[in-house]
Amino acid sequence: MTELKPWYLSRTIWASLVTIGAGLGGIFGLPASEIDNAALVDTLLQAITAASGLIAIFGRLKASARIG
Repeated sequence: MTELKPWYLSRTIWASLVTIGAGLGGIFGLPASEIDNAALVDTLLQAITAASGLIAIFGRLKASARIG
């Protein structure tokens, strides 16, 4: 991995940003007016967090260039 690429082309960075966003949504009570069940909202946030974590790992494993 000797090539450099812009940060915004990194799958790892984007997956991490989604993870942070999902976490903050849970902390601040993601508004879900269409969904009344709080447990469903919590489950969805957990699923998003898990999926973005997997994408971050996959992105790091498939990376062919360093970000700079």
